[in-house]
Amino acid sequence: MMSPFLLLLLSLHSAAASLPELNKSTAAGDMASPEDAQNAVSLSELKKKMADFAKERDWDQFHSPRNLLLALVGEVGELSEIFQWKGEVPRGLPGWEEEEKQHLGEELSDVLLYLVRLSDICGVDLGKAVLRKLEINAIKYPVKLCIGSSKKHNQIINNSLPTTTNSDSSCSNIKDDASHDVLLQGTFSSMVYEIP
Repeated sequence: MMSPFLLLLLSLHSAAASLPELNKSTAAGDMASPEDAQNAVSLSELKKKMADFAKERDWDQFHSPRNLLLALVGEVGELSEIFQWKGEVPRGLPGWEEEEKQHLGEELSDVLLYLVRLSDICGVDLGKAVLRKLEINAIKYPVKLCIGSSKKHNQIINNSLPTTTNSDSSCSNIKDDASHDVLLQGTFSSMVYEIP
């Protein structure tokens, strides 16, 4: 069964097919051309298109946060199935058929569409939330401490904090999540969030 948002995606794809600039494929790592940037879709445009799509069909009644989250999880499962049993897949998906890549694009789009719709229904400005989260991650993962490492932030921070020489073994190391949280709180309190 085709998801409602896949129908929206197909209608967006049909509209995009008439714009030659959107059909140019770029190699991994290439910079987007000015035409591509001009035709990029914003989160606010997606949010509006999805709200209109749901309203036209009287689907707002079904779009509770819980229902949208469960639909999102289902779409993530469908996305996961594409990679299941393939092992590690190199960037750019060399050796994949065009149909496989198109299917991947459809499933990625379903995930994005449900995520944008969920954030809208929950009253979360996804763009601002993403920018704020990037700032938080920059604090949690300072370049000097984590470059080239796949460790979690608490392992990185804990490995860089000093230890005490207290004889009580349960208190001999201040490297714990509580001290990490205090460090982050101090950093956050000194930051001013003015996201455009």
